Amino acid sequence: MTAVAGTSVEALLGDLAAIVGEANVLTDPGLTEGYRRDMQPLAGAGTPLAVVRPSSTAEVAAVVKACAGAGVPIVPRGAGSGLTGAANAVDGAVTISFTRMNAKPVIDRDARLAIVQPGVVTLDLKKAAEEQGLFYAPDPTSNDWCTIGGNLANGSGGPCGSKYGVTADSVLGLEVVLAGGEILRTGRTTLKDVSGYDLNRLFVGSEGTLGLITEATLSLQKKPPAPRTAVAAFPTPEAAGRSVTGFLATGHRLSLLEIMDGPCIGAVERYLGSPILGDDAPAPGAVLYAQSDAGHSRELEAFEELCLGNGAVFTYATDDPSEGELFMQYWHSLEPALEAMGTWILHEVTVLPRHISRLIGKAAEIAEDTGLFIGVHGHAADGTLHPMIVFNPGNEDERGRARAAYDLVLQAAIGLGGPVSGEHGIGRMKARHLGEEIGETGLAVHRAIKKALDPQGILNPGSMFQPAG
Repeated sequence: MTAVAGTSVEALLGDLAAIVGEANVLTDPGLTEGYRRDMQPLAGAGTPLAVVRPSSTAEVAAVVKACAGAGVPIVPRGAGSGLTGAANAVDGAVTISFTRMNAKPVIDRDARLAIVQPGVVTLDLKKAAEEQGLFYAPDPTSNDWCTIGGNLANGSGGPCGSKYGVTADSVLGLEVVLAGGEILRTGRTTLKDVSGYDLNRLFVGSEGTLGLITEATLSLQKKPPAPRTAVAAFPTPEAAGRSVTGFLATGHRLSLLEIMDGPCIGAVERYLGSPILGDDAPAPGAVLYAQSDAGHSRELEAFEELCLGNGAVFTYATDDPSEGELFMQYWHSLEPALEAMGTWILHEVTVLPRHISRLIGKAAEIAEDTGLFIGVHGHAADGTLHPMIVFNPGNEDERGRARAAYDLVLQAAIGLGGPVSGEHGIGRMKARHLGEEIGETGLAVHRAIKKALDPQGILNPGSMFQPAG
């Protein structure tokens, strides 16, 4: 048996089984295969030594301490809904799955907060808050199966981020297992606290490279009214982009403002067999979807008026939730529509809202150059866009062109002043690009923090940024 830092693999596996139980240490390749990668088809993935499923903070701490003692790397994993390879397995590492840490959230109605384990599905937290007349605002599109731990690790956002903020904005406190197995508690439950460094912000979005989050205290809000919905169709993405920036300048704050370009709309129309503007109307170049939970119609009235002034060929607004869902069906149907076309990559780039149409234009040029389908949709109010690349993974040439398209789209966004990531994290797909945004001094600071908290470098190696050299 191969020795690892003076400890045999057999001895380590025995220690792990003693901590979490034999049934929760998976080594059979048929069982571990499902834990190897997330939803990013282009990111590399290794073969884990084992998949360990703890059920408590104490068990996580003991597992981390055992791995640290053996010098074995650790990869933390939630539901696997990520899109950058941040939870992908590393050869010879132990993958820690948090899915068993899913106790029902504890809701404090008076304090408007929730205490949540990392394996809780985001939608389940939302429902638990709603039962108390409260609202958990962060809304990743995959909230029906992604978990709070993954949201915290990746700093997830969503369509409502421009009004309510992203996951990090709701974090009051954390419980974190550090690289040596120590347990750290951060944050506060009071409105104000400037005692020391903001450790909440340090760990949220760190992709498990600095510590493993085992509990979070999250802020809740009063549940808003049911949303009103509006849709506006435009002949070009430029007209839609002008409407976005013009509306944002009014000071109104929609709970949702999404954009879909012509290729995305066409894919959904083919999938549903129903043109969004009817059989006789020309296909739109872009569509905006808007929702307001302000409890009145003024925001959507202003939205319609501004869109018409910018050349919209169609607008419609409704306060009937069922009718609103009929329009939103085109938005919800995009991923299954693309799945019918082949394997899709949901890219994520963020630019200033005034550059939305420019990024859509650059994506169209890249699609033409690579010969692949690339359609763009995303959160128009904060400039976070999701170029969707469709390819045949069994065709090596197409796979190479898909990877090239991914990098070209990212470079286009960086060229427009955007960050490497706005809401999906860095992971393994973007690790080599982080330095393009933060520079060598920024990378040096990242590496210094990593070294201080994880001197062995065992926590999620390869994610976030590459080691020096």
